[in-house]
Amino acid sequence: MSDGAPPWVLGVDSGGSGVRFALRRAAPGCPAEVVTSKEPVRTGPAGIDAAHLLEQLLAAVGELRARTGADRIAAVAVGAAGMVTLGDELRAELPGALSRSLGVERIALAADAVTAYAGALGERAGAVVAAGTGMIALGTDLKAWRRADGWGHLLGDCGGGAWIGRAGLESALRHHDGHPGGSAALLARLEAAFGAPGELPGLLYPRGDRPAVLASFAPEVAGCAGSDPVAAAILGDAARHIAGAAAAVCPQGSGAGAQVALTGGLFKLGDPLVQPVRAELARLLPGVRVVDPAGDPLEGSLLVATGLAGGDVRLPHDPRMLWIATG
Repeated sequence: MSDGAPPWVLGVDSGGSGVRFALRRAAPGCPAEVVTSKEPVRTGPAGIDAAHLLEQLLAAVGELRARTGADRIAAVAVGAAGMVTLGDELRAELPGALSRSLGVERIALAADAVTAYAGALGERAGAVVAAGTGMIALGTDLKAWRRADGWGHLLGDCGGGAWIGRAGLESALRHHDGHPGGSAALLARLEAAFGAPGELPGLLYPRGDRPAVLASFAPEVAGCAGSDPVAAAILGDAARHIAGAAAAVCPQGSGAGAQVALTGGLFKLGDPLVQPVRAELARLLPGVRVVDPAGDPLEGSLLVATGLAGGDVRLPHDPRMLWIATG
């Protein structure tokens, strides 16, 4: 840089509800300018649509450059939901497109769980549980990644928002049917949220956003947990699933050096869930410290881009989890 200032880097966080773009100098503590799109990147037969992401990215960069006066961007890191299984088109097309359009030669394409990890723990060994509608745990010893769950609401995501909501609705319907183990309190919450129990299948099954609808009932379960043993037991089971996933990926032999962070909207349920999760983590991972996440996935993308600009990304490179192209 002719003025001696650190270069500019771009971080991207692409998820199911839209895309966020952030531009900042590649130095600790530098503020970032952020642009948000509420339009999720499309997926098609070839996976994540590279052209659609590029279209949104170039528009965002134009706005961010107008705000900051930034010239050359040294590195770009993209964290995207579905990158592991749906990222082939991005890996094949995006580096060349960014080189041609922006002159960027250093590009990282990462799973959203990786950027969540980087935002929460930075470049240190440990494990991160990212829980919202779904649930995935990711851990590393800085040599390789380990993943647990994240299989979606039909096959897994055990302990996530959709899992808790479904368990709560099931307990409500059990009480409605007169089966043992049901919950009158949860049935009352079901009726307040969805109407008559008999209408629920028709409201739920045709929906394309079923996981989100199920997860919308998780706060109702947490709201009942203080006085209803069935609701409390559901959160206890969720805590065991969440802590078990963290234990499965936490690097062995790290001792007090390893950390576990809990990130994602599910933990906004507060003490009814967080306290049993912490208790289970203490039981399964004695000596490992549970910490608050330092930042979110967008901050994680910026951290990866900053390391890339300096030629030093210390998180494990992986063809699908964290793929790096350099010119």
